[in-house]
Amino acid sequence: RYQLAWRALLMDGEMAKAREEAARAARLAARAGDRRTELLALGFQAQMETLMGHPEAPSTIQRAMREPQDPRVACDHNGAGAARFRWLIMGDRLAEARTAITALLREVQRRGMVESELHFLRGLAETELRSGHCGRALDLARESLRLARDTGIGEAATAMFTSLAEAAGGDVDRALALAHEAVDRAEEDGDLVYLSRALGALGHAQLVAGDASAAVHSLRRVRELEESLGVIDPARGRWHGDLAEALVRIGETAEAQDVIDVTRARALRLERESVLAVLDRAEALVRAARGEQGPAERQLASAQDRLGKLGYGLEEARAAYALAGLRTFPHAPGSTRSGGTPGPGPTSFDEAARLFRRCRALPWLRQVETAAAHPPAAPPLAPAALDTLAATERQVAALVMEGATNREIAGRLFISVKTVEATLTRVYRKLGIRSRVDIVRLAAERRPD
Repeated sequence: RYQLAWRALLMDGEMAKAREEAARAARLAARAGDRRTELLALGFQAQMETLMGHPEAPSTIQRAMREPQDPRVACDHNGAGAARFRWLIMGDRLAEARTAITALLREVQRRGMVESELHFLRGLAETELRSGHCGRALDLARESLRLARDTGIGEAATAMFTSLAEAAGGDVDRALALAHEAVDRAEEDGDLVYLSRALGALGHAQLVAGDASAAVHSLRRVRELEESLGVIDPARGRWHGDLAEALVRIGETAEAQDVIDVTRARALRLERESVLAVLDRAEALVRAARGEQGPAERQLASAQDRLGKLGYGLEEARAAYALAGLRTFPHAPGSTRSGGTPGPGPTSFDEAARLFRRCRALPWLRQVETAAAHPPAAPPLAPAALDTLAATERQVAALVMEGATNREIAGRLFISVKTVEATLTRVYRKLGIRSRVDIVRLAAERRPD
């Protein structure tokens, strides 16, 4: 029954069935006096319940932690200790999670349990990444990848997580390559659970690389997969804010708001505070795209403050970066801040740069430095038709008015050339024009003599 639980999860993608089989295995093992199998089954059941947002998860973890314990199961990557670590890190208890995973890692290294060592190296790296220690996370992720390559154990999962660490503190091109590797391996193996994680890493790397359209494609697949798997807890993959942000960048604000609304309801029920703060950061971008400048800035400032207090350094820095960009990029005509007056001129990116530097988040720091060096100028007065454009569409149109090429626009807005081309196509359709020359003409019609 314990083996059937794994099959239901990995091969059939049925998390509820996997939980039922694990619970049955635990009951049978308890009746037979097989404590080792009972502990493994309880650990598996607890992990399924955690991912499903099941209310019995805490009590199952407690049952799995009771004495007597089997020493090897207690520190096994499928045991109760690992389930407890996952519960802690998903519940924003980062300090406790670090203590728990560090103790587990030391024990399996002492015992020579290589597969568990790989799991716990990734777990410690994840804890450091959540805490905004990107350099430390990258070192641990690269160490785990070397071990995976040397042993041939867990290469797909390790490539997936190392991609996230590279996107945060290393090289974005390497992050993309590792994520593609993880996706390919998961698809070859028919492993739906790791496929969703790998696609989440790929979508994140694509977003950091500036390819919002590709990020949307990858993360939409994650959303579909997790719905089919029965993954309810948004703290599992934490891709929801990235999807909403990417959707805003390509002008799909309605879908972005839907992602936020659905995820927020689940995060509220499960009390996932960091997820809620990231969703607020994404929703602020939706509001800004709709011209609600003042509310957007207040929501971003609040999200940044909450993420900082929770200890999520990288997410805090991303909120600061979004706030600086919101105050710098061209806004919707007539948009106002809290005082009801048009917003001031460009603000400094110094705060975002300081926070990214503290995290050693080098890819993000390079973005800030480029944005600070080349802020887009405010567009000239344009006909009322331009007021209907979404935020990204207005930014692209404004840069066209300055005479920028598609490649120059992509570089300044951190999006791909393909995204620029697709955005311009939407601009043409909305304005009823055929070329970039017509955009300049429309602006010139309202430019003062």
